[in-house]
Amino acid sequence: MRVWIAGAGFGRGRVVDADEARIPVLDHGITVGDGVFETVKGIGGEPFALSRHLRRLARSATGIGLAEPDLDLIADGVRQALDANPDVPSSRIRITVTGGPGPLGSERTGGELTCVVAIGPMGPSEPVTDVAVVPWTRNENGALAGMKTTSYAENVMALEYARERGGGEAIFANTAGNLCEGTGSNIFVVLDGRLVTPPLSAGPLAGITRELVLEWAGGEEADVPMSALADISEAFLTSTGRDVQPIRAIGDRVLPAAPGPVTAKVQEVFTERAASDLDP
Repeated sequence: MRVWIAGAGFGRGRVVDADEARIPVLDHGITVGDGVFETVKGIGGEPFALSRHLRRLARSATGIGLAEPDLDLIADGVRQALDANPDVPSSRIRITVTGGPGPLGSERTGGELTCVVAIGPMGPSEPVTDVAVVPWTRNENGALAGMKTTSYAENVMALEYARERGGGEAIFANTAGNLCEGTGSNIFVVLDGRLVTPPLSAGPLAGITRELVLEWAGGEEADVPMSALADISEAFLTSTGRDVQPIRAIGDRVLPAAPGPVTAKVQEVFTERAASDLDP
C-alpha cells in the first residue's frame, strides 16, 4: 500500500510506501486522540461523494477546535493516493487529520496539522445484519456529539460487545432514552408506515449516506424512543461501507422482513442515484 501524508515532516504532502510513512510518537492524535477523520468509498479509482466528506471533515476539525484543514490539498492527496494504488478498484479511502505534534497532556501547541490519506480494499457488505443494543449511552449534549473524531475507543468496545452476541453492529440510545446511532452507521426504522431516522439533535453523526437517503428516498427525522423498537416493521443501517444494509434482528427480536418493501425501495433508489453521480 502507498499512502499520502502531509505535515509530520512531509511538508505539503507526498506519496510514500506505507512502511515509510512516519508520524511522531508525540503526535496529539496518538497521545490524546486529538484528530478527525473521514472514510470515503472509492469506485473504479474515483472517490464517491468526496465534496460532502471534505466539508464534514472541516466541520469536525473546527468543531473540536483544530484549524480548518486545507481541503484542496487533501483532495489532491486523495487523487495521488488513488493513483498510487491502481490495483484496488473498490477501495476504502481513509482521511485522517490530527493536531500534529504536541505535549503529553491535553493542551495544544497550535502547530502544523498531520494529514494522511490511506487506501485499502473495501469488499461488499453482508446482505443483512443483526444488531445489538449496548448498555452504554451516547451523550447528545457532549462536546464531541456529531463530530467524527479519532476518539473511537467507545465504538471499539461497543462493536466487540455486539460481535460477542452474534451482531454485526452495535446500536446506542442517547441519554434521553431515544435511538441514536451505530458505532459507524446511522439507523433508519419503519414505524407505523413512516420511514424515520433520529434527528441530529439526538446526537448521531451527520452521516453522508444518511444525508443522501433523506434527499433521494425521503423519510423524516424524529426522535424514536427505544421502547418503540418493539413495534418497528423494518430497519436498516447506512454508512459508506454498508450503503443501505437491512437489519434482520435487533437483539432477540427478528424483524418481519429484511429487506422489507420500504428498505428494498430505498436500496434501489440509492444504488441507481449513486451510480449516476459520483459527487452528488
